[in-house]
Order: sequence, then C-alpha cells, then structure tokens
Amino acid sequence: MRSALPRLRETRDSMSATERAVADYLLGHQGEAMGLSIHQLAEKTFTSPSTVIRMCQRIGFKGYKEFRQAVTCEVAVRRLDQRQGRGEITPSDSLDEIVDKITYQNIMSLENTKNLIDTGTLQSCVDLLREARTVLLFGLGASLCAARDLNLRFLQLNKPCVVNDDWHAQLLQAKNASQDDLAIVLSYSGETAEVVECVKALRENRAPIIAITRQVDSQVAELSDYRLYTTDKASTAHSGAMATHISQLNVIDILFTAYANSVHSMEPLPRAGAVS
Repeated sequence: MRSALPRLRETRDSMSATERAVADYLLGHQGEAMGLSIHQLAEKTFTSPSTVIRMCQRIGFKGYKEFRQAVTCEVAVRRLDQRQGRGEITPSDSLDEIVDKITYQNIMSLENTKNLIDTGTLQSCVDLLREARTVLLFGLGASLCAARDLNLRFLQLNKPCVVNDDWHAQLLQAKNASQDDLAIVLSYSGETAEVVECVKALRENRAPIIAITRQVDSQVAELSDYRLYTTDKASTAHSGAMATHISQLNVIDILFTAYANSVHSMEPLPRAGAVS
C-alpha cells in the first residue's frame, strides 16, 4: 500500500490554501481524523468534500476512501512501534535500543522512498542516461558524497561521467554543458544557492536535468525536467539526517540498477557458432 502520510507531508507546501488546511488537520489529528467521513472532515476544516478529494488525488490516491485506508494502516503501525519503544534516540538509550531505533528508521526511510518513486519518470530518466554523451553530477555537502558514489557506479559501465568537488568547477561544468549531456542534480532542500545557480546555467544551455530531491516546491525541482524524490524524515535528531541520506542513496541505487539492466538488455546476442 502506498505511503499516505509521507506523501502528504512532502506535498503540503505545494497545495492550495484550502487543501493545505485539510492536510494540516490530518497531520495534526491523524488518529481522530481517520474516524471522520469526508463530509465531517470538510466541516472540521471549513472546506468542501471536493477539496478533500482534490487533496487526496494530488498525492496519488483515487479518493478519500483509499487515502483513509492507507493512513489508518500507517497510524496503527506507528502506534505499535511506539509501544515497542521505536522513537527518537535519547541519551538514556542502551546500545541495543540504538541499534533497534536506527535500523527501524532506516527501514522506514527506504519504504517511504519506494512509495515516492514513479516508474514512468524512472523509465524516462533511464532513457536519458542511455542517450547522454556525458553524465554531469552536481551536489554539495552530503549530496556531493552521494554524487561521488554514483560516479563510481557509472565508471563500472564505462559511462562517461564528471563530478567536481569544487563548486566553482561545478558551475563551469554547467556553463559548458550541452544538449548532448545529462545533468543529475542532488539536493535535499532544492534551495541551495550554489546548486540553483548551476541548474540555471544548465537550463540556459538546454541540457536535460534530473533532480534527486525532496517532494516539495523548490527552485531545483521547478527547473528540472524530471524529479526522483527522496523522503522527508520529519525529525530534528541526527538520526533523521542519516535516514534522509539513506533515502538518497537508495534512489541512486534504483536509478543505476535500472540503467545497468537496460544496457545489458540491449546488448547484441552472440552469433551462431561463436565461442563464449
């Protein structure tokens, strides 16, 4: 079942004011809201049933009924996890508790990321990778670490790929890009000023752009041709930052594996009688 609450949280900022009122109520009253009919929810949020339906459809559900079923399941799982003590890391946690909590948060991050992947968009990204002369990678901080990882993977397949640690070099890379290249931009926030400047330069040169970023309205997302979304771990703890990094690496794994499979599937068959 698709993950409703992460989609709702990620998409909230891009909603209309009335849709956002519904989303805020649902996020703030998850248990109570799931017992409400669509008309009761509309009344509670001073909106209309049609607004509730539009909000549900915006995050990928057919309607309120399907959305409510997904949230009910998620809330039940979350309550079970709380009873089992799988919350935030605290100074009093034992080593066993740290192992359990970190592992669980990473698992949930991977599960939420899976539910944000659109296979149609993924296929379009793979097609761009196959056609690109050179893959240009952009990112700063933790995203730069992920970009380096992706660079090493492409080297395994002898796919021309460029990544620069210095931001000024990345900007020159963007300004020299062409329509024959493909840019992959990694930015969790989608608003890092240096990365946005690179993306604008890429747009000027009409280079196709794939963004690996959060599912929120951002400059990087808006300027990109395709977006592969990572999950937003709603946590101020260090464990939340680790979970978002795991999510980013998971998207990279998915993109690279899909590309590698497409390359192998297109290899010519050996001629009859050829020695293997």
